[in-house]
Amino acid sequence: MGRTRGTWNTKGTWIAGGALAAVLALTGYVALSGGDDDGGGGKTPAKGGASASASPGPSATYAPPDDWTEPDQWTALPRGKRTDGRGSQVGFPESTEGAVAMMVAANATAIEDGKSNTDEQLRIYYSYIGKADQSSQNAEQIELNAQASDKALAKQMSVTPGQPLPSGAYVRNTVVGYKIIKKSDTEVSAWLLSRVVQKNGEMKKETGSYTRTLAGAQWEDGDWKLTGDATARAQQDVQGQGQPRIVAPGDADFNSAGWTAIREAS
Repeated sequence: MGRTRGTWNTKGTWIAGGALAAVLALTGYVALSGGDDDGGGGKTPAKGGASASASPGPSATYAPPDDWTEPDQWTALPRGKRTDGRGSQVGFPESTEGAVAMMVAANATAIEDGKSNTDEQLRIYYSYIGKADQSSQNAEQIELNAQASDKALAKQMSVTPGQPLPSGAYVRNTVVGYKIIKKSDTEVSAWLLSRVVQKNGEMKKETGSYTRTLAGAQWEDGDWKLTGDATARAQQDVQGQGQPRIVAPGDADFNSAGWTAIREAS
């Protein structure tokens, strides 16, 4: 199997891959994401202040092998029952799969065609964050952080901040696998494995890699929501444990790492 490891050097990739982590960090908790892919346990930060620097971005690259090994575990996650006013799927089933489906939806971002990272982070915040973690201060901080990241992405793609990205440019994040940490009728925590791709223009080459994020969800008012409390408990649950390796579906190590691959929603 051919693999490469190094550092993420694309600001746009961090933007997409770290969207959920950044939102959760603003609630006062740090979501574990990326990291050296050595299988070792990561440090579990305690509850702290809300700041952009509190959210770690992906830091490991990975090249999938040329040969394909069928994943041992596949799941077709359910869809939300409806779409809210911000265009997000909501109303997921009261089940473990429903909770994961919400996490997957909340960690899917697309910066393209006039849709900025600010648009995406605010959408995620209002659609998927629990009420106890929402405040005008957090919303303002998310917007300010996202605006700064949009400016950085514009600079990277050689356009004036505030102007559309080049034709054909995008940064997209898609969850391709997950691993349950703990589950109950009202709370579910899981590792999410995501594929992040970026293209800086119509004639540019697409680049991509994978990242790993920790998330916790609670059943709230008839739907699943991401909460700081659930994520903090997930951090405690994985403390001292090895993090699942960042490996793509189709890699034999995907199975040994315990990931479940995601099929198209049913």
